[in-house]
Amino acid sequence: MQMHQSTIDPQEVAKFEAMAAEWWDPNGKFKPLHMLNPCRLDYITSQIAAEFGRDLSAERPFEGLRLLDIGCGGGLLSEPMARLGATVVGADAAAGNLPVAQLHAEKSGLVIDYRHTTAESLAEAGEQFDVVLNMEVVEHVSDPQGYMTACQMLLKPGGLMIASTINRNPKSYMMAIVGAEVIMRWLPKGTHEWKKFITPDELYALIEKAGLSPVDRKGFVFNPVLWSWSLSARDLSVNYVTASTKPS
Repeated sequence: MQMHQSTIDPQEVAKFEAMAAEWWDPNGKFKPLHMLNPCRLDYITSQIAAEFGRDLSAERPFEGLRLLDIGCGGGLLSEPMARLGATVVGADAAAGNLPVAQLHAEKSGLVIDYRHTTAESLAEAGEQFDVVLNMEVVEHVSDPQGYMTACQMLLKPGGLMIASTINRNPKSYMMAIVGAEVIMRWLPKGTHEWKKFITPDELYALIEKAGLSPVDRKGFVFNPVLWSWSLSARDLSVNYVTASTKPS
């Protein structure tokens, strides 16, 4: 399939470039991601292990797997994937994120191939991966279907894509925008646009139209009493994650 245009939204890229220096500050503008990361990693690692028959108690269980972290930011997911043995390419459309990610990886003794590029450009170049991490990106692109199709092209037959985003309903508006941006000030105002949020059924439709087979979805649920995140099989009302495979 010939890709004709990028799905990158320049205004969305600019938002994250402006915050690039704070990626690894657990109390900075990316505090919500630092809080969510253990829960995200729990889901990601369990799905990869199940799909590829890997033992997570091994020292480098993802050895031999080529993984793309699209929209990698400062490398919050790329680094743990590299530690688990995967060969990691971290891609981001915001050029300002990459020096931060590269420096932190070097200081951590990790080899990660960080690139200032897009899903479409990688697909056009014929790149393919066993795993594509597509986390909190689809709500920021200009053409979700075109973007999802590019991600499908980036998967090898039998490959696994893990995609997360934010549901679109009154609760998500109150939690993700009013709560996170206005009340808690975890994120700058305007980081998210509620109209760009995607319901689980809409995301499944995008995934299936792109040629992938959805196999799982779970909710990320924040507990304000315990001040922590957990996975839920039933509550997909705000943040949620999906797993899908490319037919062999």
